[in-house]
Amino acid sequence: MNALNLLRIAVKALQRNKLRAFLTMLGIIIGVAAVITMMSIGEGSRRSIESNLTSMGSNMITISPSSNSPGVRMSGSSIQSLTVNDVIALRNQATNLTAVSPMVSASGQVIKGALNWSTSIQGASPEYLDIRKLEVSEGISFDESDVRSSAKVCLLGKTVIDNLFPNGENPVGQIIRFNKIPFQVIGVLASKGQSGFGQDQDDIIIAPYTTVQNRVLASTYFQSIFTSAISEAASEAASEEITRILRETHRLRATEENDFSVRTQAELINTLNTTMGMLTALLTSVASISLVIGGIGIMNIMYVSVTERTREIGLRMSIGARPVDILMQFLIEAILISITGGVIGVIIGVSASVLVSGILNWPTVISEPSIVISFLVCALTGVFFGYYPAQKASRLDPIEALRYE
Repeated sequence: MNALNLLRIAVKALQRNKLRAFLTMLGIIIGVAAVITMMSIGEGSRRSIESNLTSMGSNMITISPSSNSPGVRMSGSSIQSLTVNDVIALRNQATNLTAVSPMVSASGQVIKGALNWSTSIQGASPEYLDIRKLEVSEGISFDESDVRSSAKVCLLGKTVIDNLFPNGENPVGQIIRFNKIPFQVIGVLASKGQSGFGQDQDDIIIAPYTTVQNRVLASTYFQSIFTSAISEAASEAASEEITRILRETHRLRATEENDFSVRTQAELINTLNTTMGMLTALLTSVASISLVIGGIGIMNIMYVSVTERTREIGLRMSIGARPVDILMQFLIEAILISITGGVIGVIIGVSASVLVSGILNWPTVISEPSIVISFLVCALTGVFFGYYPAQKASRLDPIEALRYE
C-alpha cells in the first residue's frame, strides 16, 4: 500500500471524529503557540535592550562605588568612594578616555506654577551629553563655568516638558522649582523614548553636578562616573587603566579589593544577553510542557482508535495488508494530528506575538528558526507518541481481530 493511500485513509479516519481530533490537537496547539510567543517576546526584549545600550555609546564605561569589606552588602548609592579627585585623576592620567563625567541624582517634585510632576534630576558635567549620546534640540547646554559657579540652570526632557508646559509654551528661559530650589531652563533635550527596560528616558532633568551636590543633596560624593573610551576596541584597555588609576587615587593596597566597579557596555550587553537567554529558555521550557501533554493525548487517543478499529485492522490484514502497512497507517494518523495542531499553533503564536507588540507595545521578534523547530518538534511528537499504539495495531492477530466485539 503506497503512502498516498495511507494518507487518504488517515484523513478519512480523522474526519469521522472531527471533535475528538481537534481536542487531541489542543495540547499541541497551545504548546506551539506558547513556545513561539515566548521566544518572540524574549528575542524582541533582548534585541531592544541591546539596541538601547548600543545607542548610549558602545564605548561608554560606567564606574560605580562598591564595598570592599568582606560580608558587607550595600547599595551603590549608600557607598561613598567616588570623589572629584577621581574625576581629575582620570582626566589627567587616562590615555584611553575621551570624556569623563561624574553623575549624581535625586528624586523629587518639580513645580511650574500650579503644575507639578514627580521626576529625577541628574547632576553631571557638560561631557555627560556626549557620553550618553544626548542632544539639545532647543536652547543651549550648560558649560564648565556653570559647573564652577554651581549655576541653577537645567535641561529638561520631553516628558517633564509635557507635564509642566501642557499648552505648548516654550520652556527655554522659564523658571521651575525642584524641591523648592529655583532652576532656569536653558535647553530642551531631544526625545529618546523608552529604554529596553521600559524606563522613560525623557522623564529627566539634567543640571551641573555641583549644583545638585551643593543645593539638593548636600554631598561631595558621586553616585557614579561615566566615561567614554577612544573606541569600542579600546574599552577593555580603558577599563584596566581606570582600575589602575582609581586604585592609586584611593590608596588601596595590593591585598585590598576595589571599592568601585568598572563596567563596559560590552559586559553589560553580554550579561543581559545571558540573563534574557536564560529567562527565554525557562519560559519556553514551561510552555513546552503543553507539547508533552499534547503528545500524551495523541498516544491516548490512538490507543482508543486502535481498540475501536480492531475489526477493521483484522479485515485489512485478511485481504493482504502487511503489518508495516498497519503500522504506517496509524503512525501517519498520529503525525497528521500533530502537524495539523502545529500549523494552527504557529498561526496563533504569530498572531499573539503581533498583538503583544501592537497592543502592549512590547518588542517582539518572530524568528524563522522558532517556527521550523516547532514543526520538527510536532513531527517528532507525533512519531514518538504515536509509534507504540501503531506498533500494537500492527501486531494484532488477524483472526483474533476479526472475532473482536
